[in-house]
Amino acid sequence: MKQKLNCVLVIDDDEPTNFFTRMILEESGCTEHIKIVQSGQEALDYLLKSEAGNNAALYPSPDLVFLDINMPAMDGWEFLNEYRKLNVMSRIIVVMLTTSLFPEDKLKAAAMPEISGFENKPLTAEKVAAVLEKYFTNVLEE
Repeated sequence: MKQKLNCVLVIDDDEPTNFFTRMILEESGCTEHIKIVQSGQEALDYLLKSEAGNNAALYPSPDLVFLDINMPAMDGWEFLNEYRKLNVMSRIIVVMLTTSLFPEDKLKAAAMPEISGFENKPLTAEKVAAVLEKYFTNVLEE
Protein backbone atom coordinates (compact mmCIF):
# COMPACT_ATOMS: atom_id res chain seq x y z
CA MET A 1 0.00 0.00 0.00
CA LYS A 2 1.28 3.42 -0.88
CA GLN A 3 1.44 6.10 1.78
CA LYS A 4 1.38 9.89 1.93
CA LEU A 5 4.35 12.07 2.74
CA ASN A 6 4.36 13.22 6.35
CA CYS A 7 4.87 16.89 5.48
CA VAL A 8 5.75 19.21 2.62
CA LEU A 9 7.48 22.43 3.67
CA VAL A 10 7.20 25.40 1.31
CA ILE A 11 9.69 28.25 1.77
CA ASP A 12 8.56 31.28 -0.22
CA ASP A 13 7.86 34.92 0.62
CA ASP A 14 5.15 35.40 -2.03
CA GLU A 15 1.66 34.94 -0.56
CA PRO A 16 -0.24 34.50 -3.86
CA THR A 17 2.27 31.86 -4.95
CA ASN A 18 1.93 30.13 -1.59
CA PHE A 19 -1.86 30.07 -1.91
CA PHE A 20 -1.59 28.44 -5.33
CA THR A 21 1.12 26.01 -4.19
CA ARG A 22 -1.00 24.92 -1.21
CA MET A 23 -3.97 24.37 -3.51
CA ILE A 24 -1.92 22.17 -5.88
CA LEU A 25 -0.47 20.14 -3.00
CA GLU A 26 -3.88 19.67 -1.39
CA GLU A 27 -5.39 18.54 -4.68
CA SER A 28 -2.56 16.04 -5.19
CA GLY A 29 -3.38 14.34 -1.89
CA CYS A 30 0.29 13.43 -1.49
CA THR A 31 0.92 14.69 2.04
CA GLU A 32 -0.56 14.66 5.51
CA HIS A 33 0.66 18.20 6.29
CA ILE A 34 1.53 21.32 4.31
CA LYS A 35 3.59 23.92 6.13
CA ILE A 36 4.39 27.26 4.54
CA VAL A 37 6.98 29.68 5.85
CA GLN A 38 7.89 33.01 4.29
CA SER A 39 11.62 33.27 4.97
CA GLY A 40 14.75 31.21 5.15
CA GLN A 41 15.14 32.01 8.85
CA GLU A 42 11.57 30.95 9.57
CA ALA A 43 12.30 27.68 7.76
CA LEU A 44 15.45 27.05 9.81
CA ASP A 45 13.51 27.73 13.02
CA TYR A 46 10.79 25.33 11.88
CA LEU A 47 13.30 22.60 11.02
CA LEU A 48 15.06 22.95 14.38
CA LYS A 49 11.74 22.58 16.21
CA SER A 50 10.79 19.67 13.99
CA GLU A 51 14.10 17.91 14.66
CA ALA A 52 13.74 18.46 18.41
CA GLY A 53 10.49 16.47 18.20
CA ASN A 54 8.88 18.45 20.99
CA ASN A 55 5.59 19.06 19.22
CA ALA A 56 5.14 16.86 16.17
CA ALA A 57 1.60 18.16 15.67
CA LEU A 58 2.80 21.76 15.22
CA TYR A 59 6.12 20.93 13.56
CA PRO A 60 5.75 17.71 11.56
CA SER A 61 8.99 16.54 10.05
CA PRO A 62 9.11 17.35 6.33
CA ASP A 63 9.94 14.77 3.70
CA LEU A 64 9.95 17.35 0.90
CA VAL A 65 10.88 21.04 0.78
CA PHE A 66 10.05 23.45 -2.03
CA LEU A 67 12.51 26.35 -1.77
CA ASP A 68 12.37 29.73 -3.49
CA ILE A 69 15.65 31.43 -4.36
CA ASN A 70 14.76 35.12 -4.25
CA MET A 71 13.58 36.13 -0.79
CA PRO A 72 14.44 39.18 1.32
CA ALA A 73 16.76 38.96 4.35
CA MET A 74 17.83 35.34 3.72
CA ASP A 75 17.58 34.04 0.17
CA GLY A 76 17.45 30.39 -0.83
CA TRP A 77 21.22 30.11 -1.18
CA GLU A 78 21.83 31.58 2.27
CA PHE A 79 19.20 29.25 3.69
CA LEU A 80 21.03 26.27 2.16
CA ASN A 81 24.31 27.35 3.76
CA GLU A 82 22.65 27.22 7.19
CA TYR A 83 20.53 24.15 6.37
CA ARG A 84 23.73 22.23 5.63
CA LYS A 85 24.67 22.61 9.31
CA LEU A 86 21.45 20.92 10.51
CA ASN A 87 22.60 17.52 9.23
CA VAL A 88 19.13 16.44 8.05
CA MET A 89 19.71 16.54 4.32
CA SER A 90 20.05 12.78 3.92
CA ARG A 91 16.34 12.33 4.53
CA ILE A 92 14.75 15.51 3.17
CA ILE A 93 14.33 16.11 -0.54
CA VAL A 94 14.83 19.80 -1.42
CA VAL A 95 13.49 21.07 -4.73
CA MET A 96 14.13 24.64 -5.81
CA LEU A 97 10.88 26.20 -7.01
CA THR A 98 11.68 29.56 -8.50
CA THR A 99 10.91 32.22 -11.07
CA SER A 100 14.63 32.58 -11.76
CA LEU A 101 15.45 32.45 -15.44
CA PHE A 102 19.20 32.63 -14.87
CA PRO A 103 20.94 29.51 -16.21
CA GLU A 104 23.59 30.07 -13.53
CA ASP A 105 21.03 29.39 -10.81
CA LYS A 106 20.14 26.03 -12.31
CA LEU A 107 23.83 25.12 -12.64
CA LYS A 108 24.56 26.25 -9.08
CA ALA A 109 21.62 24.19 -7.80
CA ALA A 110 22.79 21.11 -9.71
CA ALA A 111 26.21 21.38 -8.07
CA MET A 112 24.78 21.43 -4.53
CA PRO A 113 24.21 18.03 -2.90
CA GLU A 114 21.43 19.48 -0.73
CA ILE A 115 19.28 20.19 -3.80
CA SER A 116 17.57 17.27 -5.48
CA GLY A 117 15.65 19.16 -8.15
CA PHE A 118 15.02 22.51 -9.83
CA GLU A 119 11.58 23.57 -11.09
CA ASN A 120 10.21 26.83 -12.40
CA LYS A 121 7.10 28.36 -10.87
CA PRO A 122 4.26 27.85 -10.78
CA LEU A 123 4.00 24.44 -9.20
CA THR A 124 1.64 22.25 -11.21
CA ALA A 125 0.03 18.87 -10.65
CA GLU A 126 2.38 17.47 -13.29
CA LYS A 127 5.46 18.81 -11.48
CA VAL A 128 4.26 17.36 -8.17
CA ALA A 129 3.66 13.99 -9.85
CA ALA A 130 7.14 14.07 -11.41
CA VAL A 131 8.82 14.85 -8.06
CA LEU A 132 6.86 12.07 -6.35
CA GLU A 133 7.69 9.61 -9.09
CA LYS A 134 11.38 10.47 -9.00
CA TYR A 135 11.98 10.64 -5.24
CA PHE A 136 9.04 8.96 -3.49
CA THR A 137 7.95 5.82 -5.31
CA ASN A 138 5.92 4.71 -2.28
CA VAL A 139 3.71 7.82 -2.19
CA LEU A 140 0.04 7.75 -3.05
CA GLU A 141 -0.89 9.67 -6.19
CA GLU A 142 -4.51 10.51 -6.83
